Amino acid sequence: ESIWDEGSRPFERYAYATALFFYDGGGEYRHITHQIKYHGNISVGRHFGGMLGLEVARTPWMNDVDAIIPVPLHWRRRLSRGYNQAEIIAEAVSSVTGAPVRTDILKRTRHTRTQTRLDISAKASNVKGAFSARLPHPSDLRHILLVDDVFTTGSTLMACFTALRTVFPPTVRISVATLGFVGGG
Repeated sequence: ESIWDEGSRPFERYAYATALFFYDGGGEYRHITHQIKYHGNISVGRHFGGMLGLEVARTPWMNDVDAIIPVPLHWRRRLSRGYNQAEIIAEAVSSVTGAPVRTDILKRTRHTRTQTRLDISAKASNVKGAFSARLPHPSDLRHILLVDDVFTTGSTLMACFTALRTVFPPTVRISVATLGFVGGG
């Protein structure tokens, strides 16, 4: 089945996508990601990242991941926060699955506004072209897992996916895993 974007070009889906939990705006699960992202609670990120890693390892269509790529922060945001929450989660997933974390492939090349208060179209515009990818040497990857803390509209993960597709052919599967998936309601 084909999906078409606004410009009538084929739109590729992620190979697979998973999230540890589902929440809406009022759900209690949002406190988990807030603790990691805004309160520096790295141990929470490691704990729930490990749980996410168990789910990835147990899932037959994801247990062949051979590289984990966390959504990168711009260097200014990383410097002010002191860490990248997606990288903390990715390292915990790696500790369970054995797939290495690769921070050398995907880079955030442009500082973007926080996505938290933007509408869907503004989120997509905000991150469009904000990432670049480079082909690692040697490049024998077959299944990449992009990791982030939360999947809201998917704009950030799609911008990362688009950048990765500039260097990886469609034979390399790109999947996504997040702690949370935000649903409307």
